[in-house]
Amino acid sequence: MTDIIDELQWRGLIAQTTDLDALRKALADGPITLYCGFDPTAGSLHVGHLTQILTLARFQQAGHRPIALVGGGTGMIGDPKPNAERQLNSVETVLGWVEALRGQLSAFLRFAPEGETPGATDAILANNAEWLSGINAIEFLRDVGKHFSVNQMLARETVKSRLDGEGMSYTEFSYVLLQSYDFVQLYRRFGCTLQTGGSDQWGNITAGLDLVRRIDGNEPHGQAHALTTNLLTKADGTKFGKTETGTVWLDPELTSPYAFYQFWFNADDRDVVRYLKVFSFRSQEEIAELERQTQERPQARAAQRALAEELTTLVHGADECRKVIDASLALFGRAELSELDARTLEAALAEVPKAEVSGPVADLPGVADLFAQSGLTPSKSAARRAIQEGGAYVNNTKVTDVEARLTEDDVLQGRFVVLRKGKRNIGGVVLTG
Repeated sequence: MTDIIDELQWRGLIAQTTDLDALRKALADGPITLYCGFDPTAGSLHVGHLTQILTLARFQQAGHRPIALVGGGTGMIGDPKPNAERQLNSVETVLGWVEALRGQLSAFLRFAPEGETPGATDAILANNAEWLSGINAIEFLRDVGKHFSVNQMLARETVKSRLDGEGMSYTEFSYVLLQSYDFVQLYRRFGCTLQTGGSDQWGNITAGLDLVRRIDGNEPHGQAHALTTNLLTKADGTKFGKTETGTVWLDPELTSPYAFYQFWFNADDRDVVRYLKVFSFRSQEEIAELERQTQERPQARAAQRALAEELTTLVHGADECRKVIDASLALFGRAELSELDARTLEAALAEVPKAEVSGPVADLPGVADLFAQSGLTPSKSAARRAIQEGGAYVNNTKVTDVEARLTEDDVLQGRFVVLRKGKRNIGGVVLTG
């Protein structure tokens, strides 16, 4: 089996472990079963979850068995936030989110073919509602609650920060008991001996590991382990996984494949090699070569392109990735804009300056006005100068007349017009009615 610890260390993923030598030995003696939990706090996972999902996938590639646990039970409460009480969602909402997350998670791991008995390394998709939803409160407090020290719980950073502010409900205060009990159940049901998660989950994970020891005495599957990964930060100080338009989701209805691709393609040169290590399955040699290209020819964006193509294919499939690449080429005049579908055009123009106009095409302002209204040029006079200098395009066709107006033939998919100034400055017009 591949030494997964060496792999994770090279990729800069390991933040904390309880006993690295003992974990390394258990992995070498494996295969082992490990898990990571994903609470349904929204109807989709986002790029921030990819670190954990792909860590599970790396363990599976190294010959171990991953469990992707969807928190159908814990999602009814939610892991406490450090600054405010989490809003409780309806049972129907959480159930819908659980199914959405299950579908997304199943795309990243290798499961046994339907109808076949799972093999030693085939992934498991579990839902903690199976054991939490029918739990007896008295038995839970006697059998689980007695193993938790209130003093230790009050010392947790999240709890302390909340108690120093608006306080915390007992519901959220007790979340750690539920997550810890998950580890016990997975240990018993599947012989799961490792939990992974982000470094902000260290307290919850080690509490579960301790509960396995206290309740089951680490029998019959041996010592349990914990491993957390580093939380990603961006070189410019902004939060990873956010853009000006909000969170980057894995659901194509929430974040289009085009916008998803552009998120990775626009990665800062200072971040892209680190992102390749964390999110890509490329080898050390391949990443080293992409790093060299970034240093020598940063304008080519070879590393960003490789990262964007790999992740868009992984999350949305090869066909969608090809559409995105075609759209990028079309916007800059290297492919036919007329071949793009409405969703791809809308997604592409969502990321650029644009003007929204209404009315018959014949009554719309002239092209120079539209350049100015879109924000592609600072004024109408600047747009007229761009036209006179040969640097203004409508749907990649050069505009030669400063008095030019749009025609029905210029409108793509009944709603869109692509404007371009020079080689790389893209804008658009969207007809709203």
